[in-house]
Amino acid sequence: MNDVYETFMKALRDILQTKLRPLVGLLPKRVQPLHMPARVTPQRAILRRAPVDISDDLAQTLLQISCPDPTTEDKLRDGHIAMGQRLARQERWGELSALIRKSDIGRNMTPGAMPAADLLAYGARADVVLAVEHALFDGSPPSDAPLLAGIEALEHVLAEHEGDPVISSIVAQSHMDIGWAWRGTGWDAEIPDRNHAAFAAHFDRAGDILSPFCPNTLQSPLLAASCCALLGGTDAGRRRVADRYEALIDLNPQNPRPMRAMGNHLLPRWYGSYKELELEAHRTAARVMETWGAGGYTWVMFDAISFDDEACANLDLTFFIEGLRDILARHSDPYTVNLLASYCANAIGQVYSGDDRADHNRKVIAGCARWIIRDHMTELHPMVWAHAAQGFDNSLHVRSPANFADSGRKDAMRIITRLFSREIAAGKRVVFTESGPEAMAGGA
Repeated sequence: MNDVYETFMKALRDILQTKLRPLVGLLPKRVQPLHMPARVTPQRAILRRAPVDISDDLAQTLLQISCPDPTTEDKLRDGHIAMGQRLARQERWGELSALIRKSDIGRNMTPGAMPAADLLAYGARADVVLAVEHALFDGSPPSDAPLLAGIEALEHVLAEHEGDPVISSIVAQSHMDIGWAWRGTGWDAEIPDRNHAAFAAHFDRAGDILSPFCPNTLQSPLLAASCCALLGGTDAGRRRVADRYEALIDLNPQNPRPMRAMGNHLLPRWYGSYKELELEAHRTAARVMETWGAGGYTWVMFDAISFDDEACANLDLTFFIEGLRDILARHSDPYTVNLLASYCANAIGQVYSGDDRADHNRKVIAGCARWIIRDHMTELHPMVWAHAAQGFDNSLHVRSPANFADSGRKDAMRIITRLFSREIAAGKRVVFTESGPEAMAGGA
């Protein structure tokens, strides 16, 4: 172990000796730069849904849509995560590093545009990160053991594979994940000093680990993503934020998550401004036009407008909707269709703020759910809809996945039933086929 690591561990032990206990009420949701951000605008409210005139059972009779469990996307993602977890548990770190490097170089992705390298790396650190999250959020004072044992073990792995960029990325991302678990994503003034100290210690250590590789990321999207994730723990300059994300996007423009993350980090509450957000969204659209058409603009604004009223009010609405169409013209896989449909109908469509311009734009975007579902939907992904109803909070603690998925299915069925109310009222069944929904005679 090097001196930097020993200094970090001493500092972290000092923090833990103060009997840190996170105040869960002050730690609402974490925002990982390459995942869905949390909803933060306090004045917004969820619209109450009007009751449906038909029962849930009858809706399932009148609407027939495949609801695979698990979906193809879920199976592929879970398979990559399980592989990373298994190789880490078996201490086959060299083999794991080679596999991740191969996936990273090959830009291997699931149909829903999730990089396989990211999933493998998450699986490799999942045991350590989840143990810490459980220790912090189970309601009892945390002990040193689960908070230190796992990360210490990963630090030993790092020492044994010194200079390996993949192992470095895994361990650094572990520190950052744990840091976010300590901090949450409230404003700085809301975070207890001791929790913020633990967050800072983990991010400092992650920065030390990645310093040999940032900003020169060896043409590796995985490393570039890790370097962008470091921005969450720094007072980064605005140009530096945009530059880092642009470099990451250029390495793999097929991956929309960096575009979404950049939009989030360019909001004033992080490192940017509304003017810069709009500028970078248009610049990104121009750079990825060959891959996404106008969709680059839509991906950058995707999360920003979902929880920031002024960003939504300033939206280039026509260009955003053109981007939705271009995304689906290029990626009409069931996951992407469900993501965009649930986003428009639920994450955006069930929210209001009192800002007339923002609410007008949200209403128009919510209306896009109609043509997305009618023109592109072939199967239902309940988990995607359930997460949309919660603002796509990737740190949401779901106690019952089955109940959570069922809530998403019911939400989707209510919304889809309304979209086909005319056909249903005419006594027809709506059957979703491989080529989309069809209204057929013979309703109940």
